[in-house]
Amino acid sequence: MMLGVPVSELLLLAALIIIAGFVTGILAGLFGIGGGALIVPVLYEVFGVLDVPNEVRFQLCVGTSIAIIVPTNVLSYLTHRGKGAVMMDVVRAWAVPAVVGVAAGSAIAAFAPPGVLKLAFVVIASVIAFKLLIGRDSWRLADDLPGPAGMTAYGVCIGLASSLMGISGGSVSNMILTLYGKPIHKAVATSAGLGVPITIVGTIGYVLAGLPQQSLMPPLSLGFVSLIGFALMAPVSSFTAPYGARLAHALSKRRLEVAFGCFLLAACVRFAVSLAGYG
Repeated sequence: MMLGVPVSELLLLAALIIIAGFVTGILAGLFGIGGGALIVPVLYEVFGVLDVPNEVRFQLCVGTSIAIIVPTNVLSYLTHRGKGAVMMDVVRAWAVPAVVGVAAGSAIAAFAPPGVLKLAFVVIASVIAFKLLIGRDSWRLADDLPGPAGMTAYGVCIGLASSLMGISGGSVSNMILTLYGKPIHKAVATSAGLGVPITIVGTIGYVLAGLPQQSLMPPLSLGFVSLIGFALMAPVSSFTAPYGARLAHALSKRRLEVAFGCFLLAACVRFAVSLAGYG
């Protein structure tokens, strides 16, 4: 027994986290996302087996997810920047507002009931999933991005969604950029760039937000960040992220979009059931 759980179960969970780390890295590079939409549901089951109290379980998943995808996002961004695909003017316009949104999300995590974060995950992930499954390249809100006020509002929304859902914001920013006519490869690369400040600030925010409830956390946790989850998944996802980024410039992504969209919907159903009090 270890931490009150059979060693065989811990080994199985560790294996699942490592496998998810491989997939996370590929997704990070391929879609310009940090993979948090995959990590959070996996960690939710892991921490459930470890009997993490429900009062902090989902926050711990979100904070750990954001921490895990920091190195993944950095490597993905550097790979895309090397190909000259990052729209730095967009990154600069969104960076500060996104950080404000992240800070707001961290504050919500510290004081709001865990159901608020689950509901945010369900709503945001459902929108992303339906865009992946039924979206068309021809869909447009306008031919170019809005002015400073609109860009600021989008930046805050991306940061807030990222912080509440445990993602780097790539899924949301990708959707916005493509709806304003930006090529998908540039959207992916730019999303990876924006994810760097979002995930770094988000990690710090969730560490600080969780410190008052440190006594409820599992061993080797710092605030709402599990150092064990980070240690297992981050190196694997970081290793595979550059391969995903290279694939993004060479492959059709339709089948992966459909698969990822279906996974998100399944995760939404899982958390909706949890919100109803069944797990």
